[in-house]
Amino acid sequence: MSGASEIIRPPRLSPLNQRRLANFRANRRGWWSFWIFLFFFVLTLGAEFVANDRPILVMYKGELLTPAFVDYPESKFGGFLGVTNFRHKVNIDEIEANGWMLWPPIRFNHNTVDSFIAFPGANPPSWLLTREQICQRYPEGVEDSFCVPGNYHWLGTDGGGRDVLARLIHGFRISILFGLVLTVLSSIIGVVAGAMQGYFGGWVDLIAQRLIEIWTSVPSLYLLLIISSVIAPNFWVLLGILLLFSWVSLVGIVRAEFLRARNFEYVNAARALGVSNRRIMWRHLLPNAMVATLTFMPFILSGSVATLTSLDFLGFGLPVTAPSLGRLLSEGKSSLDAPWLALTGFLTVAIMMTLLVFIGEAVRDAFDPRKTFR
Repeated sequence: MSGASEIIRPPRLSPLNQRRLANFRANRRGWWSFWIFLFFFVLTLGAEFVANDRPILVMYKGELLTPAFVDYPESKFGGFLGVTNFRHKVNIDEIEANGWMLWPPIRFNHNTVDSFIAFPGANPPSWLLTREQICQRYPEGVEDSFCVPGNYHWLGTDGGGRDVLARLIHGFRISILFGLVLTVLSSIIGVVAGAMQGYFGGWVDLIAQRLIEIWTSVPSLYLLLIISSVIAPNFWVLLGILLLFSWVSLVGIVRAEFLRARNFEYVNAARALGVSNRRIMWRHLLPNAMVATLTFMPFILSGSVATLTSLDFLGFGLPVTAPSLGRLLSEGKSSLDAPWLALTGFLTVAIMMTLLVFIGEAVRDAFDPRKTFR
């Protein structure tokens, strides 16, 4: 058979990985939690297509525009301002008279202030209001289709007049991305440090252990307060500060795996054949250590998300303009007359942590050689 006519088949999983996948799927709670979490994560990755104060596409006088990615001046639509407010009735009428607009499901961004609302401060969810109550809150400047229960602020607004659902979607994305980046980077550093200690042992292990004990005794919260008073905290500054302390969590596990396996017969045979230490660590010892590492990674992810939420709640996290689950909880604590803020933040964080813990339990069962599910 010629090479062109050969069918390229995807690589099959090894029997060991097939058993692990079967164990993971057998844990129904973790399996469904994984798919639910994956759905929300993929949905929030395209937050600009779900919650935005600009249309995704605009057809105006035969020209296709993309306001979600490009800033268009209002002069393009017959106005005089430098930035187009696509939610204003004048601009809506002008565009719809000469074309059409494709809006996202939520017509607010995370920092969009609803300037049309007549009642300042936090407003309840629109599905709790009647049509007359919604139209009283938006007396003019808004198209009539907005005066429908459940078609405006699904989870209400915060004290600044910003849509809670839009801030929730963008805040969920930032929290998960922050946790993923911190988990991956801390795992890489922790695995490398633990592998060096466990494989070489002796003075390398002794000195490294004493240095880690000294480093972990440094109060990370005080250090964060000092740095935040000098440098304005943002995504990358917080990531760097937390990375300085989070990598230690995996060192002990990887170190124990390398200490246990460094004197196995196949390792001694590879060393006698002249295989380099780096190759032995990478090809022969690291796969054994990765089992424990992958088992702990979902729990490290949940801890990273909880840490960012706590810092934002205390006011030492992301900037004020950034969407944050912790800041939503803080606003709910300070606005007792708006219980939907606290309930939204609490339920989101609780559901997110629950899903991550269930996924972590399923991963732990998948890599546990003692567990076999039918």
